[in-house]
Amino acid sequence: MVAPSPWFLTSETTAAAADGATAATRVYCFPHAGGNPRTFLDWQADLGTDARILAVCPPGRGHRFREPALTSVADLADGSAAAIALAATTADRPFLLFGHSFGAALAFEVARRLDGVRGFAGLVVSGCSAPCLLPTRRVVDTARLEGRAFTEAVGFFGGLPPEVVEDETLQELLLPHLKADFRLVAGYRYRPAAPLDVPVTLLNGTEDPHVDAAALDAWARECATPPRRHWADGGHFYFEGRPDAVTRVLRPLARAAAAATPVGDGYVELI
Repeated sequence: MVAPSPWFLTSETTAAAADGATAATRVYCFPHAGGNPRTFLDWQADLGTDARILAVCPPGRGHRFREPALTSVADLADGSAAAIALAATTADRPFLLFGHSFGAALAFEVARRLDGVRGFAGLVVSGCSAPCLLPTRRVVDTARLEGRAFTEAVGFFGGLPPEVVEDETLQELLLPHLKADFRLVAGYRYRPAAPLDVPVTLLNGTEDPHVDAAALDAWARECATPPRRHWADGGHFYFEGRPDAVTRVLRPLARAAAAATPVGDGYVELI
């Protein structure tokens, strides 16, 4: 059983069978800028007993709204990595990291902190340029905007419901977290480090206006072995309305991780 933690959200009803499966792989999911981590819980049904979704919820968001929000990608990565490492000592299961867009950049930084931790089986990054290219000029420019100008600039990426784009009152209610996350990304500073030992998988929409094949090439420098690439029809939010675009990639990775990772007594150290 995964140790209870405020960092993680799970679907107790749909994940009961997965939790009972002794080799079920944990998949820690990091949302895009302004995204609701609870949306990942809807993916559980597609993964069956092969994997258990744990949506990562940082301080200041969701059920943790009363806690002070963290103000840098590094602090978010430190906190997430510590919580996942602690869970690894009690769950004794292999685990993967998945992130989309801003969540992918954060998952990469978490992966750096967890590389070498027992059970860490891979990183799946979705809709994200190579970290050395971040933050992109478009993200930096967007993070400086306010009001309608910000909303229109964010529309380039997609993902905003039409009613939010048209209603300034809804924007005031729903966009503060999105603005905060754009500022976090704009403040991100990549630092060179040793390549990740775990396998890395890249998943992207074929019509994503923000991330193209050239923006993915530099991911190779972050990986000890060449990353695998998967493409899905659609734009930056290619999985909206069809989560199988992601789960059909995650499920075989989860199965492989469970088959390759021994379970039993072990020691996990956060490095």
